[in-house]
Order: sequence, then structure tokens, then C-alpha cells
Amino acid sequence: MSSWHPGHEPGRQVVALGLALALTAALLDVLATGGVSWLFDVCFVVLCAALAVLVAPRDLFTVGVLPPLIMLSVFVLVALADTGALASRHDGAAQAVVSGLTHHSLALCLGYAVCLALLAQRRHVQVVTSGGEAARPATRPRQATNRDQSPAPSRRTSG
Repeated sequence: MSSWHPGHEPGRQVVALGLALALTAALLDVLATGGVSWLFDVCFVVLCAALAVLVAPRDLFTVGVLPPLIMLSVFVLVALADTGALASRHDGAAQAVVSGLTHHSLALCLGYAVCLALLAQRRHVQVVTSGGEAARPATRPRQATNRDQSPAPSRRTSG
């Protein structure tokens, strides 16, 4: 018997929670350090792990694509509010977003990897505890065709 307790939160609520917590982490980091720093990175990786654990099994895909979207959304909002938090003050918002994604790419990769690993583990446990039915697709009965009733081809040569 497994000690894994799958999440139960619907995908929409997990998305809203993820965005709210990531924005809060970015805001607190900007207030504390004047920019988005390694504090946001640590919060982001932990957040990705938490979202992967909280989501209901039927919404695993939703969280599987969420980390890059969360980081992009947060950086767009931060860049619109204060480009200096992500890049140089004279850069535009688009350049600030690209700079932010570049500077925080390690956190994005780690958060995404942790999220996908936890989702894969949850899926594996789900398949094992259900007896493997989820892993095997349902097979349809095969319909007979004219080819099944035809004789096998044979090669004949003349002459």
C-alpha cells in the first residue's frame, strides 16, 4: 500500500493559487531587495513542487504546463510596473521580460523539472495502485474485412 496522498484541488484553483503566490513572492522580493532576486527563485521552485502535489489527478496536465506560464505572467506584470526590477531602468517592458527570463532560467528549469518529476511519480503511483488499468488502452473487437476471407496470394508463372 502506498503512503502517497494525491492532491484534490481542481486545476483552475491551482492555477489561481500559483499565480497569486508567485506574484506575492515577486512583490515581496522587490520590496526587500529592490529587484527580483534569488529569493524569488527559491520560492518559485518550492511553489512548482507544491502545485504538483496539490492538483487533482484529473488535472495533472494543467499543472504540467504551468511553471513557464506562471513565470512569464509574473515577469510581464513586474516589467509593466517596474522594468528596473528585472533589467536596466531604460529598457522597455519586453526587454525586461526577456532579461528576467534569462536571468532566472535556472529557477525555471529546476521548478519545471521538479514539477514534472512529481507529476510523473503521481501518475506512476496512480497506475500501480489501480492495477495498471490506466496504462493499458481499451481494445476494440476487430471487425472482419473482405481481406480476412480471401485466400492467401500465390505466385504462379507461366511457360
